Amino acid sequence: MVIGDFYKGKKVLITGDTGFKGSWLALWLHSMGAEVTGYALPPDGENSHFELLQLNQLIRHVDGNLLDSEKLEQVFSDAQPEIVFHMAAQALVRLSYDEPKMTFETNVTGSVNVMEAIRKTASVRSLIYVTSDKCYKNKEWIWGYRENDELGGHDPYSASKAAAEIVFSSYRDSFFSKNEKIGVASVRAGNVIGGGDWAVDRIIPDCIRSLKADKQIEIRNPKATRPWQYVLEPLYGYMILAKNLFEQPQSYSGSWNFGPGIDSIKTVKELTEKTIAYFGKGSVAVVDGDKNKHEAGLLHLNCDKSHHELGWHPVWDFDQTINHTVSWYKDYLSGKPTHEISLKQINQFMEDSTND
Repeated sequence: MVIGDFYKGKKVLITGDTGFKGSWLALWLHSMGAEVTGYALPPDGENSHFELLQLNQLIRHVDGNLLDSEKLEQVFSDAQPEIVFHMAAQALVRLSYDEPKMTFETNVTGSVNVMEAIRKTASVRSLIYVTSDKCYKNKEWIWGYRENDELGGHDPYSASKAAAEIVFSSYRDSFFSKNEKIGVASVRAGNVIGGGDWAVDRIIPDCIRSLKADKQIEIRNPKATRPWQYVLEPLYGYMILAKNLFEQPQSYSGSWNFGPGIDSIKTVKELTEKTIAYFGKGSVAVVDGDKNKHEAGLLHLNCDKSHHELGWHPVWDFDQTINHTVSWYKDYLSGKPTHEISLKQINQFMEDSTND
């Protein structure tokens, strides 16, 4: 799992750089010497990781909507990227019930627009197209989903990600499969947590807000299990895969899972209790959820392909993941600079990955 100096001087375009995962990736790539361009909606909500990092002073960022295809294509034309990470999305399951049309437009039509921009930009050599572990038709079985398992989705978010995968497959087969100069891959990660996430209705941000305000943490589905992983884990996988696509496009194009080890598949209640333990205070209560908004109970990924063909493996176990997550928020709440906190974690992760 060695990247070395590959990204130094590379032209990289990230859609969704103002989001949680996108801001971490933009910071990481910038620290490696990449020339980063970001395209996304303005940061949403308070305490945006993007704004706290002052990323707009480190990279070239353009405010824009994926649905504005003309502007998106102009950004591609101006940036002439060699590597593209498509991460922009409506990423919340429960919001997709309130805004189904917007969710489908963003995640499906928006992805079509990205693929069109790439099709028209000859400089692109490598594409990482991010969907979700929820793109699989969830049968609530105990083993992990493989890349060739059935796609589907009960809620609008999951269905939109399955549809986005079909869009990817069509463009790959129709336009890129015979082009030896470009490698394209869709990637599916588990439930990603970590410092800098302030999204509403996500478990870790909800926990931190409650703990900060000395309020009891309320959870809806205590027995629901998820494959929890630190945000840097899949991002590192994406960067390794993008490098391989750049160097051997025909060998690595396709779909890839990036999930944690079996030890990190824990219940929501276990995650909450571990968060409280590392924060040093707090309590949790189970509350009734909205029964009209279905949420998966059991879901995890089989990542044998990434392990064997990329040499990618999780670096931090469940305990380390929660420890680093809570440490980020505690450092932030104590007044430490966000840029310093986040870069320190990236450096620690890289050091641990070489010792793994």
